[in-house]
Amino acid sequence: MRVTMIGTGYVGLVSGACFADFGHTVTCVDKDAGKIARLQKGDIPIFEPGLDELVKDNVEQGRLFFTTDPTAAIRDADAIFIAVGTPSRRGDGHADLSYVYAAAEEIAGLVSGYTVIVTKSTVPVGTGDEVEAIIKKTNPSADFAVVSNPEFLREGAAINDFKRPDRVVVGTDDERAREVMRSLYRPLFLNETPIVFTERRTSELIKYAANGFLAMKITFINEIADLCEAVGANVQEVAKGIGLDNRIGRKFLNAGPGYGGSCFPKDTLALMKTARDSNAPIELIEATVRVNSARKQKMAQKIIEAVGGSVAGKTIAILGLTFKPNTDDMRDAPALDIVPTLQAEGAKVRAFDPEGMAEAKHMLKDVAFATGPYDCVQNADAVVIITEWDQFRALDLDRMKDALKTPIVIDLRNIYRPEEMRAKGFNYVSVGRP
Repeated sequence: MRVTMIGTGYVGLVSGACFADFGHTVTCVDKDAGKIARLQKGDIPIFEPGLDELVKDNVEQGRLFFTTDPTAAIRDADAIFIAVGTPSRRGDGHADLSYVYAAAEEIAGLVSGYTVIVTKSTVPVGTGDEVEAIIKKTNPSADFAVVSNPEFLREGAAINDFKRPDRVVVGTDDERAREVMRSLYRPLFLNETPIVFTERRTSELIKYAANGFLAMKITFINEIADLCEAVGANVQEVAKGIGLDNRIGRKFLNAGPGYGGSCFPKDTLALMKTARDSNAPIELIEATVRVNSARKQKMAQKIIEAVGGSVAGKTIAILGLTFKPNTDDMRDAPALDIVPTLQAEGAKVRAFDPEGMAEAKHMLKDVAFATGPYDCVQNADAVVIITEWDQFRALDLDRMKDALKTPIVIDLRNIYRPEEMRAKGFNYVSVGRP
């Protein structure tokens, strides 16, 4: 099939490359001429494991194209995906849909023949109705259907999530559109992937409900971790004990410094706003957002307490800046709260991240960036692990101890064993463990 992807951000680029790998002919359109020029040269603007090779292979096979001119791409498409940004709007937290609506207007003026227009961006309930109204108003003769097809991609594992998803959700009442969507996702039928067909508004809400629940699950285990510290229990064993219950599940029960990234922060805020506007507030999500925000400040205080109650004049080494490993995404990363708080208390911060430093340099001020983990900890008064990159999981502990001015390790991801760290002579502080 002929697919057009409007937007070459994280979702658009990964989805476009994967659809091309399924055998479809995909054209990715973006107004950013610089980004398109980079993509045409094979330079991938985001870090996602395996994406560079996937793009390269499908470009070489003549299935994946990049352009700034939407005319032919939209006119000839069987399906057009809107995969533009929907950032939180300043002031009220609602999703900014201006890019979605602008894309709808552009599509309406160029569409030809029956076309399925798919919202891949994460959008509030009712957005599909507005997209449909925009297209009808702009081009009353257009033959089309607007479909909701939310993405469930985890950064760092996006290609696998697209090709081996838990489910595919499609929101439409149009039978022709259902057939187009079945054809697009036909390769997944071999894996017996569930294709969940719903009404459009239901599909839109599924995405927000899923992310809201996962954010709530993370926040729950973080609060349990605080209780574990107060009573002398071990949060990792608690998480295992409850996670083996199939009704709960083991995923997203890792205590840490709070959630961040491109989805959970903005989606929980948007869900809150939608619920309030609909006179059906979701107080569990409101509490989740509040607790997660406080969590990041609490982690900064944990670091300060671990080094004796004051970081004034001390050098704190930070290992990991991105909100999670295997991505260069710094959006709403806990480090963006923790580092400035330490600096405000007088600390000098030195940091290292395998992929996120280029972005971090635009978002963090007065931070010394190191070339590697051992360079980062050299003569530091303490080291803090914020992101659980694989290369931080097996550090040479003797070498690290020799490099540190004082052997203090604050592990906000619980990747080391307390007994091992004590045996090595570290003053070791973790999350929710005695």
